[in-house]
Amino acid sequence: MILTPSLQLKDVENRFLKARLKVIEAFETFECLAKFEKKTWDYKHTGGGEMAVCRGHVFEKAAVNFSHIAGPCFPMHDGEGAFSAIGISLITHMQNPFVPTAHFNVRLLVTEQKSWIGGGFDLTPMAQIEPEDIVFFHQQAKSCLDQYDESFYPEFKKNADDYFYIPHRQKTRGIGGVFFDHLHLGDEDKNITFLEKLTEGFLNAYIPMITKYKDKPFSEADKQLQNKLRAHYVEFNLIYDRGTRFGFVSGGNPDAILCSMPPCATW
Repeated sequence: MILTPSLQLKDVENRFLKARLKVIEAFETFECLAKFEKKTWDYKHTGGGEMAVCRGHVFEKAAVNFSHIAGPCFPMHDGEGAFSAIGISLITHMQNPFVPTAHFNVRLLVTEQKSWIGGGFDLTPMAQIEPEDIVFFHQQAKSCLDQYDESFYPEFKKNADDYFYIPHRQKTRGIGGVFFDHLHLGDEDKNITFLEKLTEGFLNAYIPMITKYKDKPFSEADKQLQNKLRAHYVEFNLIYDRGTRFGFVSGGNPDAILCSMPPCATW
């Protein structure tokens, strides 16, 4: 593998795990009794992962998963040779329809020829969302990315707008966010630091929305709309999502891959 001697994969793994723990601890502050239940799984070649799922009063279902896998042939790309992939992925499905669904992932891919990072976060309202909440979410994303390069936010936002689109519904999946792939910032330490900062940016954008809306009264009609919009979310993840495809093609754990599915949806 091509990581620099000063930053080996074990060091990277530990930094990913610390970032993941920050998210889990932030989410658990909203639950009086429920905690994330963890379950490990093994990859068919080398490595594996850990699912962490919470079902509680605020989070109807939240999953914050970690994986570190390696194999002799990089899935979906010919000629890359052996690979290693480390990543965090999370999804939230909320009890209160007025708290939007959030998706976040960061990852490092290493092959014999090159390495790169990818990821991002986006927001999918399952009920009416106020314009100021959309502005706030995107302002937080921009503030995070502007620390590195002021060209990142407009580029990554466009990536998200293009990617999180449901062609057969002719609609976007939510209000967008930021999304990037095949990024390299010069050395591995800068790459991983960027992903750590992105994790903080996601929490800064999303935690205030949970706080603001978790106790807002809602009706049965609000819940019905939530389940209808969740169905569209399912359609995107099963038909178009690259992470879902990569997980299945690479021989990942099906339960971990399908953690993105909501506990209930209607068609």
